[in-house]
Amino acid sequence: MKKRIVQVDLNDIRHCDALLQLLNDYMLDEMGIGEPMPAELGPKIIKGLKNHSAYIGFFVCIGDDFAALANCNLNFSTWKAKPLINIHDFIVCPNYRKLGVGLFLLNEIAVYASEKGYCRINLEVRNDNYKAQNLYRKAGFKECNPPNYFWEKKL
Repeated sequence: MKKRIVQVDLNDIRHCDALLQLLNDYMLDEMGIGEPMPAELGPKIIKGLKNHSAYIGFFVCIGDDFAALANCNLNFSTWKAKPLINIHDFIVCPNYRKLGVGLFLLNEIAVYASEKGYCRINLEVRNDNYKAQNLYRKAGFKECNPPNYFWEKKL
């Protein structure tokens, strides 16, 4: 099974459809919200990502199939004076799990970041998502030292 990395092109309707399908898979998952994406949300996601200048996304493709997606945001570390990548959504299609697709995607994002001079890749993961945590450890991620909390203020 030949895997290849493809940067998301939001002007390509196939990419937009695949992005929304993979996000729907994520929402349906037990680590998501356990229900399908509301129909009206899809167009808003695509429009929002097109207008978000810091967005970058990556697919793993196997043949003509979109097997995985990482929606990322570019940011800047003032402590390192270098850019960084934050992985916001990380999804492997259920049909392609346990085949090395997620690890391939994380490793390819690391290659991209290294080639572009980024100082790090960060992500958040639910404390009860042990499968994802194991994958991230295999890819060289570790909990921040000292540990950080992910806080939010909903508006």
